[in-house]
Amino acid sequence: MILGVSFDTPDDNRKFAEKFNFNFPLICDTDRKIGTAYGANVDPAKGAQRVGVVIGRDGKIKEYQARVDARAWPAELVGRL
Repeated sequence: MILGVSFDTPDDNRKFAEKFNFNFPLICDTDRKIGTAYGANVDPAKGAQRVGVVIGRDGKIKEYQARVDARAWPAELVGRL
């Protein structure tokens, strides 16, 4: 399953997903706990850093990329899987 995590509100995420025709859910992380845990909140003054994380069915991280293109990475990942 592919999903995205964003610091934005549910309404902002819905609009963003519609604008870019995302076919995967965006999780709202308005308190930034998830993003901080995965290294996407390194410099809060600059906003979110786009990171890519693949988590296996066993709950363990299988792949971590410190910088990804949010528009292209999901398709790239699906192509590799």
